[in-house]
Amino acid sequence: MPKRTDIKSILIIGAGPIVIGQACEFDYSGVQACKALKAEGYRVILVNSNPATIMTDPEVADATYIEPITPEMVEKIIIKEKPDALLPTMGGQTALNTALALHESGALAKHGVEMIGAKAEVIDKAEDRQKFRDAMDKLGLESPRSKAAHSMEEALEGLEFVGLPAVIRPSFTLAGTGGGIAFNREEFEEIVLRGLDLSPTTEVLIEESVLGWKEYEMEVVRDTADNCIIICSIENVDPMGVHTGDSITVAPALTLTDKEYQLMRTGSINVLREIGVETGGSNVQWAINPADGRMVVIEMNPRVSRSSALASKATGFPIAKVAARLAVGYTLDELTNDITQVTPASFEPSIDYVVTKIPRFAFEKYPGSEPLLGTSMKSVGEVMAIGRTFQESMQKALRGLETGLSGFDEIEIEGVAGAEDDATARGAVVRALGVPTPDRIRVIAQAFRHGLTVEEVNAACAYEPWFLRQIADIVREEGHVRVKGLPTDPTEFRRLKSKGFSDARLAQLTGQSEKSVRTARRGLHVRPVFKRIDTCAAEFASATAYMYSTYETGALGQIPECESEPTNKKKAIILGGGPNRIGQGIEFDYCCCHAAFAFDQIGVESIMVNCNPETVSTDYDTSDRLYFEPLTAEDVLELIEVERSNGDLIGCVVQFGGQTPLKLAHALQEDNIPVLGTSVDSIDLAEDRERFQQMLEGIGLRQPPNGLARSAEEAAQKAEEVGYPVVLRPSYVLGGRGMMIVHDREQLDRYVHEAMRVSGDDPVLIDHYLNRATEVDVDALCDDETVFVAGVLEHIEEAGVHSGDSACSMPPFSLRPEIVHELKRQTTEMAKALKVRGLMNVQFAIEEPHSESPRIFVLEVNPRASRTAPFVAKTIGQPIASIAAKVMAGVPLKSFGLTDKPYDHIAVKEAVFPFARFAGVDTVLGPEMRSTGEVMGLDFKRPGEADMAPAFARAFAKSQIGGGTILPTSGCAFISVKDEDKPFIVDAARTLLAEGFSLMATGGTHAYLVEQGLEVKLVKKVLEGRPHIVDAMKNGEVQLVFNTTSGKQSLQDSFSLRRTALMMKMPYYTTTAGALAAAQAIGAIKAGDLDVRAIQDYA
Repeated sequence: MPKRTDIKSILIIGAGPIVIGQACEFDYSGVQACKALKAEGYRVILVNSNPATIMTDPEVADATYIEPITPEMVEKIIIKEKPDALLPTMGGQTALNTALALHESGALAKHGVEMIGAKAEVIDKAEDRQKFRDAMDKLGLESPRSKAAHSMEEALEGLEFVGLPAVIRPSFTLAGTGGGIAFNREEFEEIVLRGLDLSPTTEVLIEESVLGWKEYEMEVVRDTADNCIIICSIENVDPMGVHTGDSITVAPALTLTDKEYQLMRTGSINVLREIGVETGGSNVQWAINPADGRMVVIEMNPRVSRSSALASKATGFPIAKVAARLAVGYTLDELTNDITQVTPASFEPSIDYVVTKIPRFAFEKYPGSEPLLGTSMKSVGEVMAIGRTFQESMQKALRGLETGLSGFDEIEIEGVAGAEDDATARGAVVRALGVPTPDRIRVIAQAFRHGLTVEEVNAACAYEPWFLRQIADIVREEGHVRVKGLPTDPTEFRRLKSKGFSDARLAQLTGQSEKSVRTARRGLHVRPVFKRIDTCAAEFASATAYMYSTYETGALGQIPECESEPTNKKKAIILGGGPNRIGQGIEFDYCCCHAAFAFDQIGVESIMVNCNPETVSTDYDTSDRLYFEPLTAEDVLELIEVERSNGDLIGCVVQFGGQTPLKLAHALQEDNIPVLGTSVDSIDLAEDRERFQQMLEGIGLRQPPNGLARSAEEAAQKAEEVGYPVVLRPSYVLGGRGMMIVHDREQLDRYVHEAMRVSGDDPVLIDHYLNRATEVDVDALCDDETVFVAGVLEHIEEAGVHSGDSACSMPPFSLRPEIVHELKRQTTEMAKALKVRGLMNVQFAIEEPHSESPRIFVLEVNPRASRTAPFVAKTIGQPIASIAAKVMAGVPLKSFGLTDKPYDHIAVKEAVFPFARFAGVDTVLGPEMRSTGEVMGLDFKRPGEADMAPAFARAFAKSQIGGGTILPTSGCAFISVKDEDKPFIVDAARTLLAEGFSLMATGGTHAYLVEQGLEVKLVKKVLEGRPHIVDAMKNGEVQLVFNTTSGKQSLQDSFSLRRTALMMKMPYYTTTAGALAAAQAIGAIKAGDLDVRAIQDYA
């Protein structure tokens, strides 16, 4: 049936900030949906609070609202825009829950808005655990024995029914939030309490444990005519018990019998029909007991998901794009397959390769958290690799993770090295196999090196024996290479490479350099060929250049043809950022996409290289050509060699993907491959602490007192010279990896070895820590002649908190104009000294910014795209990443006519943290980045307002709401601050009293505030006996917390206070600047002043 003409405008709800379980895959699906619906002639209205997304670029939708995604704010947008329909299936759990709340409150009916893609009752039936189970019973499909519970009493009844171990699954939460596996009664009660609290409907499902079973997913698409197709089957390599987002997965499913596959396929389609999903993509999860073949349905998602992004990239079938068009009435047979351009979308994809996804974790960022995996997701990113076999695909994925692996690298197992005898060592290996950790796949390989059999390993970890035999074979091959060295026969060398062995891994096994392995391999003419992803296993020719490499040989040893077919055009290669991690995420992918768009506009063919399945950059229609490959020197150099064989390669972009491509700059230079934009030497000059210091001295700019150390002894000496407290900063890192504020020699001795390890061969910089300084980020565009300062961002948290974790305001909310002018002057000086061509970011610290003589210090310069680039672009309404890419390709900066004009709005960026998922982690912020995402609050100066202060309060309020912080409008605020902060907390305290709050404080702070004439109630610290502050918080006597600490003792003493605030979802601020901003924001919320405005209206 053709598209609907009774609807003219459609509201799409995005997913908001990047959090664990909901990452940039929803930017990918949202962009596809917006583009598809716009192309069909609909007016598209979008709401999303995340500025780092491509979907919030002004040209993607007709009206774009960067506003908090709450039912109240979305209703304001509905009143303003009057959409005919709401599409809730593109923004993950956030969008579904918001749409459901709008339906239940009657807002959709009141404003005449129809929900398309998934009806409210469908969402409810799929997401409500008990209703879903009842639906499965009706279908005759088995699901694990379970009971729904809304209270602890009901949960304990459920426990009687299912027994221990038990799985607890909260309803309507994201990526297993609040859930877990309980092995004893105490754990059970703890998880149930947390789950009931975090479920918006106060419901948990108590489910029998299916630990150790095999887990599968089916991606299904259905249309209004009941055509159903399976896009892809996905098999989890990790058994049940590990969240699917934290599992290694492969596509297609490799160990199902045909009968099992057909049962699962039919069952999945029946699930969609019964739940009532009329159109679009859904994901159905299954488990099979390997002992007896019992098959059960676990759950379904009636929306596009993380798995559907993976399935889209694995097959080339754009699920979100198709789902959006199905939602407006098309049927599958009416839509054309983009990739072949000759088959209809109803043609079920078939694939003749293996795709492997491996999650990336960041436990090292959260000291105090155990690196254990369970039913609540903890990974922060993922890598995908494509090969002709499981072995090739798996080893490519391992090296694509960028954790220093070149394949199945050896891993040390605790208790093996010092074991008295072989039996003790084997016992230690078996114990390690039983623990689900991020490294378990490597532990399995190590177990085979220790002589364990496939049967013994299977008994210990429940991995499917087929996968274990594949890994055992790789370990066996490694043993042969260790003994015999590199093959001298090209056929044998190619056979090894076809199992996924990287040059780097072969170098480790044979004790030589990677370069010498590469030389030997190329000398034997052993090179990869490139195959295309075509959705049809080569049945039809593919018009789309979406490629992966393989060393596969034919049955008779013949080398298959290369399908890359490089063009004869002028071209540029963009190196992406690889898997998301803390410190390097969606912001860099945003810049890579803009480079592709920019090259398209100036007639240069764009070639994207990346291995992250979640991103817009790995969508086959973002760039002209896409290589889905690991970002290692070997993989990148091989594809460049192919691309250089035809046409004119003007260079590679290494500035936009974060630290990942920058690390490849030297390898590119050695191979005589031009690097576009800022030279490799200038990048080095900014990264090399010694050379950078000399450059700053040459142009008369200041750094904090500092020294460089290459050993622990030297570090101690330099720390004494510059004076404690000091900041340890390793070289060549992103996201503050290994950075630490150190207050004394004892702390230095404890942390210096970690900083040295992270820095590797490069020195560690020891900076004097500037206490109570204001930190500022400056983003600039530069070419040989011109420098344009695009944004000056004042941090709300003082210096010492990583810039990626600090809230910040643009324009600055408290700096005097002459300071801003001086910051711009210094930025211009550095841009010229570094000969920057493209984007550049500078971080400054200003000591005593409000005094007569503030002192400006340069902390660091990054001659590349920064994390703040998308935020700055949205604030000033200029695509700075696109402009930078054009400048790098030789277009003069002055030709863009950029002017430094004042604007009447203010934007606040706020960071979003995953602390609730990591038990035992302190929430206090420092120089190492720990946030996963960000939100933007935008507001404008209204008629009659003397300055930007009221607009700042409103923008800050929106940034808090958008980040999930619910600021109270009444109640009691608890204040406890270190001595030097006491004078600076008074304004916040006065503001709260004026808003009708009562105040509570511990000893020193209480005495100080009373002295200032404020009415404050005294409460005991945790160590002073009971009832203390944590008791008051747990009793509901406190609604807001302001807590700053100094030194490690008071940090430890106040840990339980911050953790309690976190677990009780109580807003807490750990800096005085943040506290004052929060107090002002509460005033703005109480005044009912929060309005919505499309970014297209801010220009």
